This record gives sequence, structure tokens and C-alpha cells, in this order.
Amino acid sequence: MTAFLTRTELADLLTEAAQSVSGIVTAEYPTAAGRSYLHPVLGPLSAGPRVVGELNDRLEGLVAAVPRPATLAGLFALAFYAAALGWLTESFTELTASVDRICTRVGIPSEPRKPIVAECGGAERDDAFDFAFSALELAAIRTAAEAAGLTPDDYVEVLSQSLLAASRITDDCMEISSSLLEDATYVLDEASDHVRTDDGPNSLPALVRSLLARMETAR
Repeated sequence: MTAFLTRTELADLLTEAAQSVSGIVTAEYPTAAGRSYLHPVLGPLSAGPRVVGELNDRLEGLVAAVPRPATLAGLFALAFYAAALGWLTESFTELTASVDRICTRVGIPSEPRKPIVAECGGAERDDAFDFAFSALELAAIRTAAEAAGLTPDDYVEVLSQSLLAASRITDDCMEISSSLLEDATYVLDEASDHVRTDDGPNSLPALVRSLLARMETAR
């Protein structure tokens, strides 16, 4: 490279990263009937590692670029990118752990299991389901549970865990994407070239100062 990226190119870089991250939540993955309780998480779980890998490769290329960024806009962009990548990586670590717990839960049939819906007044378990679901929903649950080799209670439990994990990764991805878009606007229009590099008022964010110090050391 003969010059580091311009503000526009940096903003485009952050925008493209935002689009990649937001695309994770709409990713689809074919799910067998016997694993239908994992359907909410399989799309993100399949797309996430690819996006993380692509963003990591891009960041490594930017950090290794010669010349290195000499403007605050460039440093801000690298810091924003690194922060988003770290957040996304952490979120997928949590998602993977959640899926592992679901699979472990399903794979140990001898383990005592608590019903996801509390029973009322000594009613039978089916009565508890009738209270929580319509007849049509209950029939669908029973059909899906049978295909998965689970009781209806167990199926609802693991599906609930799957939906919760999917909700968390969706929230994280959308917040990361939104932040990257805001960062792109900041880099393009607002990043000042007259900011203090110490830790006083109006100084660079700690993340940027840390990145700057590491790059200076690398020189």
C-alpha cells in the first residue's frame, strides 16, 4: 500500500462490517425434524464463525498495513473495528456454550428433568400444557417432541433455551451492527484531528490510546 485508507474507505469498511454482522441473524440452516429445537440457533451458529473469521482477517491486514494509520480517523476506525470484533467473538463463545448445554441436556435422558411449566394444584402434566398452550400448539409440540425423541416437557425446555440463546445473539449482533454504522458516520464526518493522546479530558478513548501505543511499539 502507498497510503492508508481514506476516511471514506474507512467508513465503508465499518459499514461493510456492520452489514456482515447484521446478516448473521437472518442466516438459515437446514434443520432435521429430530433437532427442530435447535432451529432458532443453527443459522447464527453456522454463519457466525465465517463472519468472525472474515473480520479478523481484515483487521489483521489493516494492522499489518504499511504505512500504518497516521490519522486519528484511521486509529478510531481500527479501534472501533477491533472492539466490534471482540464483542462479536465473545457473543459467539456464549452462544456456543448455550448450544453445548442444550445438547448435553438432550443427550442425558437419565438426568432428572424439571418441567418448564409449573404444575398447578396437583394437576397432571398434560393439564399444565393445556393451561399454557392452545390445543393446536400442544399438538404441534407433541409432534415435534416425538420426532426429537423427547417428552413434551423436555422439548419445551430445550426449545425455550434455544430461543433465549437466539434472542441474545440477535440483540448483540444488531447492537454491534448499529454501533458500527454510528462509528462509520463518526469517522467520516466527526473524528477530529486535534485530540489529546494522554488520559486527560477530551483525550482519545482508552481503546484507541492502547492501540496507538501497541503500534508505536511495533515500529
